[in-house]
Amino acid sequence: METRWPARLWVVRHGQSAGNVARDAAEAAGLQTIDLAWRDIDVPLSDLGTAQSVALGEWFGRQPVDGQPQVILCSPYVRALQTARLVARHSRLEHVTLRLDERLREKEFGILDRLTKFGIQQQHAQLHEQRTHVGKFYFRPPGGESWCDVILRLRSLQEMVTREYAGQRVLVVAHQVIVNCMRYLIEQMDEQQILEIDRQGDVPNCAVTIYRAHGAHEGRTDEAMQLVQANFLAPLRDARTPVTREPDAATAPKP
Repeated sequence: METRWPARLWVVRHGQSAGNVARDAAEAAGLQTIDLAWRDIDVPLSDLGTAQSVALGEWFGRQPVDGQPQVILCSPYVRALQTARLVARHSRLEHVTLRLDERLREKEFGILDRLTKFGIQQQHAQLHEQRTHVGKFYFRPPGGESWCDVILRLRSLQEMVTREYAGQRVLVVAHQVIVNCMRYLIEQMDEQQILEIDRQGDVPNCAVTIYRAHGAHEGRTDEAMQLVQANFLAPLRDARTPVTREPDAATAPKP
């Protein structure tokens, strides 16, 4: 029996962005808003984020052919696209198809966009209380998305991947919430399980979550794919590139 899934799947968060850096600066200064000149979609990588992406690309370039991606699916946001292009260039895989897909875009924060934790509490106290009560999985800020909304669009993406890339090696480059929501889908988690993973810490920039398809001889039917490793960081550590774990720039506080 042939698998409907990619033979191997890597899910990567983009390198550190200028938004991550600006958010940290705003939080440290006790500001309500994050000082960014760009739309969220246009926020670029920081210099460190560029170095992280290069390190990841060089790591992929050292892998055997069957350990390298055949296609790259990428969020259209600049920081993710820059990461994907740097990975392709420094792994010598520029011939590999790079496909942008808006379903991989960052979670939309709506009215809470560009606000720090302090800013959310000060400017939208009722929303802060509501979110604390409902939890981030189901809470949808005005004009924004809940995790469930993100998962809904990713279900459509998953159907496309199993239809068009079955048996192939696929690299996905996206955002922190996307990484967690894809884990929720692929590993068939529930709300408590994925939020517990989220509470343990932010997804590191350029960390790799790796899956492989179950072989037909294994007779496994309880999982769609097998998790090999979550948040794999050896590519950065091998290159002595600093590991960063900043939350996304427009994120609301964890419960």
